[in-house]
Amino acid sequence: MAAQTKAERRAANRLAHFEQRQAARAARGPRGLAESWMERARAIAATREKNGDEDVWNDLSRTISTWVSRYEA
Repeated sequence: MAAQTKAERRAANRLAHFEQRQAARAARGPRGLAESWMERARAIAATREKNGDEDVWNDLSRTISTWVSRYEA
């Protein structure tokens, strides 16, 4: 097995943590899963922003806005 870089190890740990939290939230049903995906979306957006993606938060905002428009009465 090849040695992992620090970044690879950090990414693997982050994924394992997300999967554990998602499994726990899945036990709470769809609401728990939605919370898990929203948390993951914020984490990804924050990471991408640090790496220079200037539009990531705008994209996430547009996606959420579309969802809200679809379900808001």
